[in-house]
Amino acid sequence: MDNWRTIWREGLAPSLSTTGLLALHDALLNDDQRIIQGATTSPPPLRTVRHWPIEASCAIGFCAWQGEGLDTTGEVEDFFTQTCREAEARMGQKAACRWFLNWFDDTPREKMRRELRSEVLRVLHQRGTVVEQQPKRVRKEKVSQPAAV
Repeated sequence: MDNWRTIWREGLAPSLSTTGLLALHDALLNDDQRIIQGATTSPPPLRTVRHWPIEASCAIGFCAWQGEGLDTTGEVEDFFTQTCREAEARMGQKAACRWFLNWFDDTPREKMRRELRSEVLRVLHQRGTVVEQQPKRVRKEKVSQPAAV
């Protein structure tokens, strides 16, 4: 099994709530642009902007933001740090999260979304949670065209 999957299944997922995982699932399914690769949060978790509202985040941060109601860069960064520490403890390996984070950041978005969504569904299924697996369709308003002159 890939190292990132092992870290996800045994190290990270146990720290993420079902509500957070459901939010992540829907975001992956719908290609929510608020899931970002290459950074933990946007705006970045700098001391001067810790109180700013979160605009986007990595998968772990997204679970905190959309699943736990954490809404500032600092809150999401703190959750991220704690989750990674818990994964280290579970895995008995310093910086164990790097396997997942490197994969998440470096994998092309479509492939990342597909493979991570599969892993999220696996965890939710193990927890006995039923998940709707159809993308949400955005209804487009019909724009009336001006009459020809």
